[in-house]
Amino acid sequence: MSEMRNDIFSGRWVIVAQADALRPSDFHFKRFTRETGFCPFCETHEASTPPEIFTDRPPHLPPNGPGWTVRVVPNSLPRLRIEGDLGRRAEGFHDLMNGVGAHEIIVETPRHDQSLHELEIPAIAGVLQAYATRIADLHRDERIRYVLIFKNHGEDAGAHTITHSITQLLALPVTPRAIKNKLGIARAYYAAKERCIYCDVLQQEMREARRLVVENDSFVAFTPFASRFPFEISIFPRFHSSSFSRIDPQQRESLARILREVLRKLDHTLGSPPYNLSLQNSPRLRKREGYWDKIELDFHWHLEILPQIFPISGFEWASGFYYNPVPPEMAARCLAGG
Repeated sequence: MSEMRNDIFSGRWVIVAQADALRPSDFHFKRFTRETGFCPFCETHEASTPPEIFTDRPPHLPPNGPGWTVRVVPNSLPRLRIEGDLGRRAEGFHDLMNGVGAHEIIVETPRHDQSLHELEIPAIAGVLQAYATRIADLHRDERIRYVLIFKNHGEDAGAHTITHSITQLLALPVTPRAIKNKLGIARAYYAAKERCIYCDVLQQEMREARRLVVENDSFVAFTPFASRFPFEISIFPRFHSSSFSRIDPQQRESLARILREVLRKLDHTLGSPPYNLSLQNSPRLRKREGYWDKIELDFHWHLEILPQIFPISGFEWASGFYYNPVPPEMAARCLAGG
């Protein structure tokens, strides 16, 4: 019989298979390959992108040229643009505003033949530093409410036109509803218990170790109790922090190590599956009286990795429920040994 599991962080219900659960051998993926044609994100092709916003390059080298390890550029076809005013207004009963924000590409490596999990630890730490730097910079803009960091790996995860290893950034003038829901649940839990819901769940996961995938001195990776997708993984800092942009160099290196290990375990266990990675971070804090003075205490940033190996059907879209054919306990056992 299947189980109905409630995700304590979002209030979402998930149906998790039990007796008829699928195993890693039930999934098979072709090794992710990259086309060999012209790519604007490769080193020496810098003139093919808009001028860079941020880069990790030796100081003696000129900007917008070779020699970099991480490079951030505006998306040439942005969904939101940094120019202009929000222009909030009404149209009858409806509310609307201008598409103001930012859409950036974080190019993770100069090489076209490397994926994130194939990079060395300092290179992955450099990608994480680019995340933190761009979030901190965009949070200075009062028009921005939330900076969304996400990565699509593989065509089935949304990387239809770009095969170079990149992360995308969208700075939004509103906080996404999914994040708002998490923030509201975290706030209510702290109001009732004066403890962080994420810290409490993390301590339980570490104590029971049934869904633990890997851990190090600063971070823990586990399959969530109510995983929406087979082999879904969350990575949490052991230390409480609401804001990713405050991560220090030692923590960045520890996160780079566990992130690479988790992605390599997925690659080894499932054979280069497509996946989505996102940073679940706190929104930009607005300076106004009575605005959420406990968010520093009740929210806990984390990474979510969602392998796209089981299709979402009309049931999920129509009901809001998810069906997971691989219990997270089984997924954790397979990944821990991968």
